[in-house]
Amino acid sequence: MTKIDQLAKILWDYHHLNVPPKRAEVILVLGNWDKYLARRAAELYKQGYAPWVIFTGDRGKITSQILDRPEAEILAEEGEKLGIPRDKILIENRSTNTRENIEFSKDLLKQKGLDLKSFLVISVPCMERRAAATFERVWPKAEFTITSPQITFRQDVEENVFPKELMINLIVGYLQRTKIYGERGWQTPQDIPSEVWSAYEELVELGFDKHLI
Repeated sequence: MTKIDQLAKILWDYHHLNVPPKRAEVILVLGNWDKYLARRAAELYKQGYAPWVIFTGDRGKITSQILDRPEAEILAEEGEKLGIPRDKILIENRSTNTRENIEFSKDLLKQKGLDLKSFLVISVPCMERRAAATFERVWPKAEFTITSPQITFRQDVEENVFPKELMINLIVGYLQRTKIYGERGWQTPQDIPSEVWSAYEELVELGFDKHLI
């Protein structure tokens, strides 16, 4: 593993909460580029973790480079192929960031007359912490656990649809947002260990600053 990989893995491990999933009233899939999300949703649905699945997301700043339609629609199609019944799938296809994923899903459930209070949230591994902190802020009265596709750092970074350099830039940007968004009240504040912040600063110095605010 190169020095850059070692530094990036420190950030990835920090982002990745690795919490066991818990049964809930609905599985909420936060929109992204990775079809591993649909596979994880189908796996958990078929294991009886929840009776409903919401796929969220339009095209974001990054996914607009590779997708010609909303993330939610692509993930829902994949989820149906993998065994989630179509009548158990809800699609929220307007959101373009994590906060909107959650807020617009909340609105969708209200429109459908579904008063659901417990969620099993699925994100990509390197966004688990930000997703959890955002959910805590946007929907503080709801119960949730967060999980992600069961893949390793190497699989996430090197076997992705995006180049490895872009993936590391994204991981660095996610850490900066974890700090800044917590300070601004957009998500719950997170303690960032000195080792993690030092790895972040070193990666920025090495030029991984393309996804910073």
